[in-house]
Amino acid sequence: MTQRRMPETPGPDVPVYVISVAAELTGLHPQTLRTYDRIGLVSPGRAGGGGRRYSWRDIEMLREVADLTGAGIGLEGVRRILELENHVAALRRRVRDLEDQLQAAEYALALRQADRGSAANLPAVPPTPAQSVMVWRRSR
Repeated sequence: MTQRRMPETPGPDVPVYVISVAAELTGLHPQTLRTYDRIGLVSPGRAGGGGRRYSWRDIEMLREVADLTGAGIGLEGVRRILELENHVAALRRRVRDLEDQLQAAEYALALRQADRGSAANLPAVPPTPAQSVMVWRRSR
């Protein structure tokens, strides 16, 4: 007996939904979706023939736009809100990265102190773009 494999569900960023399906899933008119694409609120992928293909993330974004415009916020206000949300998400990722680096540096320092009993040479923290690191050393 052969087992049937279920088709894999595409990831949230894979553009698979045609405009009519995206319109149905969001409750918006296809022309509204074209307008949102034209003004840059959402950027769907394109099929070989040029037709729009929306990802699940695009669908969620369109629902958020619909909620905001339904609450009386203009399209320029919606654009600014989305920009700020993206900025906050990027800052949160950066904070997580810095916390991970700090934890690694603290761990390395604790190991060094356990080996030597002092912090004579602090471990170097790998620099990231647009960032410099200063290492202080005690003079003897």
